[in-house]
Amino acid sequence: MSRTRADLVGAIEECGVVAVIRMQEPEKLGAVIAALIEGGVRALELTMTVPRAIEMIAELAPTLPDGFLIGAGTVLDAETACRAIEAGAQFVVGPVFRPEVIAECHRHDVAALPGCFTPTEILSAWDAGADIVKVFPATSLGPKFLKDLRGPLPHVKLMPTGGVTLDNAGEWIRAGAVAVGIGTALVDTAAIAANDYRILVTNAQRVMANIRTARENGR
Repeated sequence: MSRTRADLVGAIEECGVVAVIRMQEPEKLGAVIAALIEGGVRALELTMTVPRAIEMIAELAPTLPDGFLIGAGTVLDAETACRAIEAGAQFVVGPVFRPEVIAECHRHDVAALPGCFTPTEILSAWDAGADIVKVFPATSLGPKFLKDLRGPLPHVKLMPTGGVTLDNAGEWIRAGAVAVGIGTALVDTAAIAANDYRILVTNAQRVMANIRTARENGR
């Protein structure tokens, strides 16, 4: 049974972490996903900068265990969003806000996570139907920005990406994020190159523990 858009958003929120994959060795992606699953991460964003990204989504989607989500990242236009969704992507993430991408996602009942930086962009994306707004790049902003933003915009679901680490992920959750996007801090490229996937398992366990602690202690 396919999930509705609301189900997909709820699953992303429940996990709290979206692993962002930009690796250039797609043949290793299966081992990376296995390590993330073992470590407790249940959502993966495969960016369109990965060689054969659409084909990889099509190959992986039918093989993933129940409860694991695969999405497409770095999506800049509706056509790419459509191709990714038809390949099996369950959510679509962009570095920028494109209303037509949101519309295409909703046409397929798939979650849309556009990237925004300013409060005006964030609210505009939310009003356009964004399911979760990706705050990007969050590197120079910090959790306090998110906390300040939540004051006037408590209804907007936010997912910071960029600048999120294994250790500060909990701070972003306490500041009001519904989830965080984490790239190389979680998906260690050196470890992948060395085929040392235990590092990825440990990284995933560490960030999930921080997310749980932040939620248990309240925001």
